[in-house]
Amino acid sequence: MKHFEDLVQGGEWDELERYLSGFTKLEDNCYSMKIFFEIRKQKYLEALDRHDRAKAVEILVKDLKVFASFNEELFKEITQLLTLENFSLNWQHQLCKNPRPNPDIKTLFTDHSCAAPTNGARAPPPTNGPLVGSIPKSAGFPPMGAHAPHQWGSSCCKP
Repeated sequence: MKHFEDLVQGGEWDELERYLSGFTKLEDNCYSMKIFFEIRKQKYLEALDRHDRAKAVEILVKDLKVFASFNEELFKEITQLLTLENFSLNWQHQLCKNPRPNPDIKTLFTDHSCAAPTNGARAPPPTNGPLVGSIPKSAGFPPMGAHAPHQWGSSCCKP
């Protein structure tokens, strides 16, 4: 488990998938399918975050397309992420109290918050992408149980 955890925290997705394949295959059961999906989805999101669209498209076609037959709607949704500009900044800024243009965001693993302006004035609204400013501010993130799990079709992992 420690090796698995180290690979996840290090973002070594290809090595993680090779390691996991020693224990289970994607097609073994729905739990295996779900974990392989999450690994590949994370790889895809990180490519998008780096603005490496070519790599993101490659991951989408080679690694994630296999899941389209289990949940076509989910596959369509993640495909649409290709059309967004700088989605990580939008994500990090949706709850930022003092949003600044072009903030230095290094990771999506920790919550981002821009520092308050030093001169007492409010920072100008960011102009990083099409979604900035259009996401309503809320009091916080919804509780973990509020998110519905991915639906994989009628034959996979029924409770």
